[in-house]
Amino acid sequence: MAVQGDDKFLIARVQSGDIDALGLLYRRYRAQVYRTALAITCDEAMSEDILQEAFVRVHKYASSFDASQPIEPWLYRITVNLTYTWLNRTKRLLNLFQGALEWVSASSKQAPEVVSESQEQNKVLQRAINGLPDTQKTVVILHYLEDLSVSEVAYVLGIAEGTVKSRLYHARQKLKKSITERGYVRLSEVVYEIA
Repeated sequence: MAVQGDDKFLIARVQSGDIDALGLLYRRYRAQVYRTALAITCDEAMSEDILQEAFVRVHKYASSFDASQPIEPWLYRITVNLTYTWLNRTKRLLNLFQGALEWVSASSKQAPEVVSESQEQNKVLQRAINGLPDTQKTVVILHYLEDLSVSEVAYVLGIAEGTVKSRLYHARQKLKKSITERGYVRLSEVVYEIA
C-alpha cells in the first residue's frame, strides 16, 4: 500500500530528527487521533490537547517504534493511553468540585429547542455509550466507530482478542438495557443486533 510505505519513510525520517516529516504525519493522522479522543472523552478541548500530546509522544518515542510496522495501531495505542490518563485526571478533579458543578448546572438556563427524533436517538446512544465502563466504552469506539477489527483493537489495547469480544458482548448488553430504560426499545434492538 502506497500510504503505508510512505508512512514507513516518514517515521524513519522522524526517527532521524526530521520535524517536517512529523508535520506530514500530523496532517495525515490528526483527524483520526482527534476523532478517537473526542469519541472517548466527548470533550473538544481535551481532545485537542490529546491530539497535540499524541504527536509530541510520536516525536519523543519515534526511536523505539519499529518503522517496518504500520503506524496507525501505534497512534491508536498512544491516543487511548493518553485519553485514559486525561480521563482519570479529570475524574479526580470533578470529584473535588462536584458540588460547584451541580450548582452551576442547576443555575444555568438554556433556551428550549426542538430536537428531531434522529438527533434525540443519537444523544440517547451517546449517553448510553458514555455510561459504559471505560474498558467497554473504548472497545466499542475503536471497533464500531473507528472500524477496527477485533484483532486490531486487541493489538491497540494490548489485550487478548477474546477479551475484546467479551467486552463488546457485555457492552452491547448494557447498551440495550440502558437504551430500553430510556424508552427506545426499537433502537436498543438495533444496537444489540450489531455483530
